[in-house]
Amino acid sequence: MASIPSHEFHDLDDNMMSPEKEFAAMDVDLAQLKQRIPLLEYLQRRNWTGCRVGAQQEFVGLCPLHPDTRPSFYVNARKNLFYCHGCQRGGDLIRFVEISHHLSFRESLAYLQRDIAVVADSELLEKTAAFYRLQLHRHPEAVEYLQQRGLQDPDLIEELGIGYAPGGNLRRHLADLGYSFALLRRTGLINHQGRDAFCRRVMFPCRQQGRVINLYGRSIGTAFPHRLLPRSKGGLFAWESVRAFSTVILVEGLFDLAVLWQADFRNVTCAIGTHLTPAQLSQLCEPPGRCIYIAFDHDANQAGQQASRLLARLLESTGLQARIVPLPPGHDPNSYFAGGATASDFLACMEQSQSL
Repeated sequence: MASIPSHEFHDLDDNMMSPEKEFAAMDVDLAQLKQRIPLLEYLQRRNWTGCRVGAQQEFVGLCPLHPDTRPSFYVNARKNLFYCHGCQRGGDLIRFVEISHHLSFRESLAYLQRDIAVVADSELLEKTAAFYRLQLHRHPEAVEYLQQRGLQDPDLIEELGIGYAPGGNLRRHLADLGYSFALLRRTGLINHQGRDAFCRRVMFPCRQQGRVINLYGRSIGTAFPHRLLPRSKGGLFAWESVRAFSTVILVEGLFDLAVLWQADFRNVTCAIGTHLTPAQLSQLCEPPGRCIYIAFDHDANQAGQQASRLLARLLESTGLQARIVPLPPGHDPNSYFAGGATASDFLACMEQSQSL
């Protein structure tokens, strides 16, 4: 497959003068913005796959800008430029955002500035999650709590990135890494009094497309059980590893998910609660026709059962199959397994599941 001629990229470089002049009037450093978000990295974060062409920093793949059946979209990673032989469009990162999102030049800049902020927040949350992972085995009460909840597989604990927030030491750690108090406040990691937002909580990082976008903390003490940072909880938990299944088990909580994964039910995901956001519902609907087993809490006050029925109606209205798993009274999947249930026991519950 022929590489894009180098003079094409030179021509694209020359054609960038008009946006450069416009940007200068906006008092923002365009070159720095492009450096912060390399074009190839931006595309890969959005699931574009390219194959290296020869020994150069050049990649080719299907064009994300038009229906493409053969690789025609070239990216020069060194110059941060793209060109498609199919639709004859090319340019830099800003031009790609303009075309792909139908935005003006100024709107594209604002979009990329927000993207930088998201990436910066994600890097901070990644370092926070790593710090919590280190704390887990330094605090016996956290390990004991996991055992009480029936979670014992060290490989699974590592896979899920589970950690522990003892409280009182995160702010100092992140400050030593150069993060400002204002940024920690903005992300919600520090409260208005300057204290760690998470204290005596087992921590789960919530990822989307490989990036940490939120942190969930489950109290091991008397505080309110559940806490998320004041930001989007994102899509369904671990959806990238579940999306290929035609049958999906949907649970309320992350400990429900953890014990089911431990029992080798790897088609389990979680909305962190009973309410699905539009984005989470959209995930379940692609591809259409998927069968969803709803394994919510079997509460004495019927709250879990009512939430299951409401969700089943919603799923069926979108063309999905929905079946409600009848757990023993008073149990959720986590308490069921922690109480001694086996994978066979849970399979038996699934076999008794019913649609509305």
